[in-house]
Amino acid sequence: MSNLDVSSTVKQLLIDILSLDLEVEQMADETLLLGDIPEFDSMAIVSVITALEETFGFMAEDDELSAEVFESVASLVDFVKEKQAA
Repeated sequence: MSNLDVSSTVKQLLIDILSLDLEVEQMADETLLLGDIPEFDSMAIVSVITALEETFGFMAEDDELSAEVFESVASLVDFVKEKQAA
């Protein structure tokens, strides 16, 4: 999957899980998540991680999941790319 495809898929998952009224094109890589989107709470984080694991076929270990991973769309996309490369 190309970098653009990974980014678009992650954005679409976020939009769907958080029930945001946005299109993928409207969500920038620089969009802040944790603390900036009210819908992005602890339950949403669990849902996002589960969806990413199922969609991209990896398992995230608890010690890999930090606030930095969920800081922005770009940091979340980078995390997915790292997991795919491993």
